[in-house]
Amino acid sequence: MKALIIDDEELARKRVLNLLEEVEAIEVIGECSNGRTAIERINTDKPDLIFLDINMKDMNGFEVLKHIEISPKPIVIFVTAYDNYALKAFDVEAVDFLLKPFKDQRFFKTIGKVLETTKTEANINFEKRLIEFFHEYSRGALRLNSVAKIPVKQGNKTALVDPKHILYIQASGYYAEIYVDSKKYVLRESLNNLAEILDSNIFVRIHRSTIANLNYVKEIIHSDYSEIDAKMTDGKLLHISKTHKKEFLEKIGI
Repeated sequence: MKALIIDDEELARKRVLNLLEEVEAIEVIGECSNGRTAIERINTDKPDLIFLDINMKDMNGFEVLKHIEISPKPIVIFVTAYDNYALKAFDVEAVDFLLKPFKDQRFFKTIGKVLETTKTEANINFEKRLIEFFHEYSRGALRLNSVAKIPVKQGNKTALVDPKHILYIQASGYYAEIYVDSKKYVLRESLNNLAEILDSNIFVRIHRSTIANLNYVKEIIHSDYSEIDAKMTDGKLLHISKTHKKEFLEKIGI
């Protein structure tokens, strides 16, 4: 298993490097002291595993993950000294989280789990963990405008929904109904959380129970009392509430 260590603190990188010398199954192929270099190395060298510091000087760990283009995705072990947000998002026994300063025993326990993780599991968990982690971490200083995929569990499978193909999302009780072409995915998630992780330049809240993708708005239907509806490319009419009308019209260019 090829590993890449990403941390802007040299001592932190050396600590992980020294511990990995005792793990024959993992080969360290490099170290990165900043996010930009990390993105280049990940996409070029295709590591199976990355140790990723969350708070670096040039960018945060989420920005690095957003620019990972390789497939399958690497297993990600977040390494950070800040537990204000992180520990709320992860079980402390999770494969992908180490809180500085960590003990040797905790490190090797995590490595043991990593070695038992299949590439398929890593690929699915990459998207899932990114969203879960963001939900809690974004309550701090970070903001994430978009995610690569939205994981939706369906029985023994997990569908990875590309946000670019989402026409609109509607609330249904405690669930969100995500409409993609002729398909509907049901996700146990609030519209508020989904609005946080979707590109705000494209996805607009048009009603307390609806988020629309502006790229799929075909027409604007005007009715009495200055009310309007958005006709989507699939023929669906979505009502635009007075509260969100101004923002919608500005985003659409009217």
